[in-house]
Amino acid sequence: MKAIICERYGPPEQLQLLDVPAPVPQKGQVLVRVCATSVNDQDWSMVNGTPRIYRLIFGLFRPRHPVPGIELSGVVEALGPGVSRWRLGDKVYGDVSNGGMGTYADFVVAPEPELRRIPDGLSFVQAAALPHALELAHQALIGIGKLKEGERVLLNGAGGGVGTFALQLAKQQGCTVWGVDTGDKLKAMSALGFDHVIDYTQQDFTQLGERFDLVVDMKTKRSPRELLRALVPNGRYVTVGGDPGRLIALLFARLLGRRNLHIVALKSNQNLDSLASLISNGTLKPVIDGPYTLEDAPRLVRYFGEGRHTGKVVMVVGGTK
Repeated sequence: MKAIICERYGPPEQLQLLDVPAPVPQKGQVLVRVCATSVNDQDWSMVNGTPRIYRLIFGLFRPRHPVPGIELSGVVEALGPGVSRWRLGDKVYGDVSNGGMGTYADFVVAPEPELRRIPDGLSFVQAAALPHALELAHQALIGIGKLKEGERVLLNGAGGGVGTFALQLAKQQGCTVWGVDTGDKLKAMSALGFDHVIDYTQQDFTQLGERFDLVVDMKTKRSPRELLRALVPNGRYVTVGGDPGRLIALLFARLLGRRNLHIVALKSNQNLDSLASLISNGTLKPVIDGPYTLEDAPRLVRYFGEGRHTGKVVMVVGGTK
C-alpha cells in the first residue's frame, strides 16, 4: 500500500509517500480502506517532535509509529478475531488516536470501538472532517462548558476545525459569539456567522474590556490571571490545547481553587452517534479546506502548522470522493 512515512523528527518537507506492507488486523481490530483523512495538531507535533515532551508519547528519538494521521473515513476491508459490530463493506469514520495513528495510508487497522457508521447523506470527505474537531467542540462547550441559552461566548483560535464547529453549537443556543484569529481566516469567519471577529495580532482578547460567560481556547498561550480577566464572575474557561507550560499553570490554578478553569481530556468518538441526526440534516456542517490529495501531505502539514487553514484540512486517499 501507499503511505506517508515520517522516519525522523524534522520539517514536514521530509515526509515521503512510500510503498509499505498493509497492516493485518489483530484481535478486536478492523482493517479499513481509507478514503479520506485530515490534518490535526497531533500530526504537526508528531512530525516535528515538538514540543519535545510529546516525544514521550511518539518516541524518544524517532516516531515509534511512522505513519501520521488520526482521523479517517473509509470502508471496512477485513475483520480481526472477535469483531462483531462491523461487516465487510460498512462505511465507517472515526478518530482512531486511542489505537495509535496511521490514517495517512491506503489502509489502517483500528480498534473496533473507535469506529462509527457514517451518517446518512455524508460523503467520505465530509465524514473525515468530523470526529476529532466536533468532539472537542462538543465536549468543551456542552460537556464541560455547560453552555446556556443566550450566553456571551468567545472562541480563541476560532478559524480552524474546532472553532467552526463550536460556533455552530453556540449559535444553536442563541449565543453571541466572538471569534479570535488572524489573516485570511477573519473574512471567512465573518461569513460563517461570528458576531464579532478579533485579529489577535491587533488586540488581546483578555484586554478588550469585555467579559464572557464562556471562553473556549484552542491555542492557550496566556496565564490563568490573564484569562480570568476575560470572564464574568461565574464564567467558565475551557481549553482544548495549547502551550504545555500554560496548560500546567492551569492545572496548578485549579488545584489552588480556580475550579472554573478547565482542560478537555478528549473522549474520542463519544457523542458522534447522538449527533448523527444533526449531521445528516445539515444542522452541523464541517467547514472543509480542500479536499487535497495524500501526496500533498508534506505541504499541508506545514500549512496547518502555520495556522493558514480555515476549518478542517482534508485529503482524499486513492482518489475517493
